Amino acid sequence: MFPLGMVVFPHQIVGLCVFEERYQVMLNDLTDDVFATCLITRGCEVGGGDERTSVGTLVQILDSRQVANGQTLLMVEGTGCVEVSNWLSDAPYPRATVRERAGEGEVDRALLAYAESAVRSLRTLQSEVHTDVCLRRDCDMDADPLVRSWQLCALTPMSVLDQFAMMSLANVNDRLRMLAEVCCERYGDYQRLLALDDSTHFRS
Repeated sequence: MFPLGMVVFPHQIVGLCVFEERYQVMLNDLTDDVFATCLITRGCEVGGGDERTSVGTLVQILDSRQVANGQTLLMVEGTGCVEVSNWLSDAPYPRATVRERAGEGEVDRALLAYAESAVRSLRTLQSEVHTDVCLRRDCDMDADPLVRSWQLCALTPMSVLDQFAMMSLANVNDRLRMLAEVCCERYGDYQRLLALDDSTHFRS
């Protein structure tokens, strides 16, 4: 297990930096370039002694590079959700007994289209608020509706707690409903930020 201060969704590609010796040992022990991540709820990523969630993500290593300072840079992709049955000893690195989560149900295509529209609208508004951040608006989406639903989760700006709550939902349509709700809330937040910014410019 590789506990993180972030959520990795299935079918999301992220970069990780491995610098602690215990996780270098973990990488050397891998036989199939697959390991699991989970969210740290209390504590930090370095040094151990943290508290962790019981829901995580299996990730597949896509690329690995050693750098001069002994660190390892990884590019990984989430492949599916797992549930922790039992935490084992942290020696030599965090380990657990896990099981893959069962099927997530059939995707409601109308709900998927609604959620996707909400995500794209939110990202467009986000680009107006955060003009210094380059956001892609024409992101390529997978044709598989289940994969697409996870990609939408990864594209949506939200808190880590919302990310974990969304990943914890085992039913895809429950997740899409929550995604649409989060988008509505965040859309209102960004509208208020834009209005505040306009008001500030007007006074100056």
